[in-house]
Amino acid sequence: MEVGLVVLCCRERPRSRTDERFPRNPSEGRGWATIRGMGQKIAILGLGTMGRAIAQGLLRAGEATPADLMGTVKHGRRAEERSAELGIAVGTDNVACAREATTIVLALKPYHVGEVIQELAAAGALDHGPRIVSLAAGVRTSTMEASAGRDLPVVRAMPNTPARIGEGMTVVSAGAHATDEDLDAAEALFRPLGRVTRLDEEHMDTVTGLSGSGPAFVYVMLEALAEGGVMMGLPRKVALELAAQTVQGAARLVLETGRHPAELKDEVTTPAGCTIAALMMLEDGKLRSVLARGVQEAARAAKELG
Repeated sequence: MEVGLVVLCCRERPRSRTDERFPRNPSEGRGWATIRGMGQKIAILGLGTMGRAIAQGLLRAGEATPADLMGTVKHGRRAEERSAELGIAVGTDNVACAREATTIVLALKPYHVGEVIQELAAAGALDHGPRIVSLAAGVRTSTMEASAGRDLPVVRAMPNTPARIGEGMTVVSAGAHATDEDLDAAEALFRPLGRVTRLDEEHMDTVTGLSGSGPAFVYVMLEALAEGGVMMGLPRKVALELAAQTVQGAARLVLETGRHPAELKDEVTTPAGCTIAALMMLEDGKLRSVLARGVQEAARAAKELG
């Protein structure tokens, strides 16, 4: 008589998305600051991709009204277009915009940040003591404080492009004169755009290399996965959808369970199966070290910008 062995496996219950390991935002559990609640008047200098994302996110979430926001662009015609698109006051005069703001968001290229702060300081547009939130990669808070020529609260922030759809990752860090209240105010800007966390500034160049540049790395991987599917006969659109949803689902599983990627990988990898065969090929191609080195190189380049 044959005797069978039955093994009953109990799947661990996934933790909630507010698990302490990967909280959606660091202020969960202690009350969120809001733009309205803090009485902020926000000037966004540079309504490009990220500046527009901030304005749209705040308005969409109802955390700010059009009257709470204003912004600038370089050219008058573009100002009219942005104002019509966002429903907020948009001009070309950084000084006039900054004079009315409690928070000035610098959504500028790194090489413009110092000169714009100096322009504002020279015109007296910083005399009322606004906080400055800079999105510029590599530009240190100490550099911005020196450009201002006074003790202003400066917060350095690094969002990424998925913020455009509310799935971004933003890290904020405080300058020498920034308080917890200033960090709360900065978080309130980025919370409608996705996840937010705080780190010391010494980590910000690495943050730029990982979550700032990371979407580009993921897009290369997505493209490669989809091309693999096409090579094996899948329609291109279907292959891209499969690849994108797979990456999204895998990432959400890490965030929402708090489990290590290696543990989740082992659940997919059965003995003598197709996944382990493919993983050995990826290891032969040094995929793991190439990605890690990519983050390292992007962080190094970010450091040189400052």
